[in-house]
Amino acid sequence: MGSKFKKTASRHTTEAETGMHAFEIVGYTLQKGVGVGKFIRSATFTVGGSDWSIRFYPDGFSENNSECASVYLELMSKTTVRASYRLSLINLTTWLPENLHSLTTAQVFSSSNRFSTGTLIRKSKLESKSARYIVDDYLRFECSVTVIKESRVSETIGDLEIEVPPSDLPEHFGKLLLDEKTADVTFSVGGENFPAHKIVLTTRSPVFKAEFYGPMRERSAQLITVEDMQPDVFKALLQFIYTDRLPDWDDLDVGEYCEIVRHLLVAADRYAMDRLKLLCASLLVDYLDTENVATTLALADQHSCDRLKDICIEFMATAGEMAAVVATQGYANLKRTCPSILLDVLEKTSKLPDGLEGLIIKDYIELIRHLLSAADRYALDRLKLI
Repeated sequence: MGSKFKKTASRHTTEAETGMHAFEIVGYTLQKGVGVGKFIRSATFTVGGSDWSIRFYPDGFSENNSECASVYLELMSKTTVRASYRLSLINLTTWLPENLHSLTTAQVFSSSNRFSTGTLIRKSKLESKSARYIVDDYLRFECSVTVIKESRVSETIGDLEIEVPPSDLPEHFGKLLLDEKTADVTFSVGGENFPAHKIVLTTRSPVFKAEFYGPMRERSAQLITVEDMQPDVFKALLQFIYTDRLPDWDDLDVGEYCEIVRHLLVAADRYAMDRLKLLCASLLVDYLDTENVATTLALADQHSCDRLKDICIEFMATAGEMAAVVATQGYANLKRTCPSILLDVLEKTSKLPDGLEGLIIKDYIELIRHLLSAADRYALDRLKLI
């Protein structure tokens, strides 16, 4: 009998985890004059299993650089870790990060070497109005940290593995959506017809289930008309029901993309598809700006998207662009259709930029006047006195 040949292999694997933390400072001028070597620190954030924070010295780290502010990344955990980082200061006009210091080769952080290389920023540059780093006494740092995780060596025996391909279930259901021969219901939406399968729809949406099999069922209906919805939106709704994916929409500009996502969120709410609703809300957050935040806030309020509503209010309160928000048509519509939300914005905005107190208070007073008129109309004397 001949000798037996055994083939083995091993693999050395090193992985990394990256995280980003934003450190906002509100009331910058109140921190000036605290003294050289005095600092304020961000909340602790975790990347790669280690805790970190950002230190900011408004009056400088030492007497040698008292004309400069300083910012550092600090390791808070009592451990040793290798990490690279990038410290940035945000331009509050473009909202783009401007690099202060970056280290692409990992540095060893430990209990005896907790800090990154000191980053100095001349106060004259930091406080320059043209630089737009500080607006309405607000500035924002961002720090991206990449932690190198502990390497591992694994031993494998060659040629004894069977590779299993990823699930192709969405592709099969996508083909089913296009199969008109097996469809048992057709929807008419804006003059266009969409064949579908009741069993798939009822599996994904309790509203469809009630429509086909509930007390008001339309089990025998072959053609169902859907009102108040655009064909493209209903098509995207069906694609998500069958494949759990959205269309690419690569041919749309940002405004058109946000508009169809808003309509799809309304459709998701209508058919009680909570995951799709959250997905749409997440996409709208990605494109949130001063032009559309008021419109998005009204939508969130009308369709009970509490997290999206909170994010919009937070954006309006902290973005430093409230004047631009107030000037939009979306804000005017918000005052008319959802005036009570302005109270939430007012409550969240503990400090308004110069010149905006009057704008927001004016809206608040207008809301109170409408409430007083309603109380008088319905003879609610106690409400009138309040």
